[in-house]
Amino acid sequence: MGWIIALIVGGVAGWLASLVMNRDASMGIIWNIVVGCVGSVIGNFIAGFFGMGGTVQRFSLTGLIIAFIGAVVLLGIVNLIQRGNVR
Repeated sequence: MGWIIALIVGGVAGWLASLVMNRDASMGIIWNIVVGCVGSVIGNFIAGFFGMGGTVQRFSLTGLIIAFIGAVVLLGIVNLIQRGNVR
């Protein structure tokens, strides 16, 4: 059951990040889920430096925010590589 919630939260975090980073038109639902789940890993890695942590295997607002921040960082890196600028 935890992985289903992780996919849903990852999809929401990826979708929100794609809206913020102006990538929504080029991404579908599958890529939103992938970006959100990978962003969750990146976000947890970053949050670990600040003594925080969150999980997306059970829904929590902290986990969603951390996944969102990680997804924004991931899309920023992708934008930097593809377009030459972060936004």
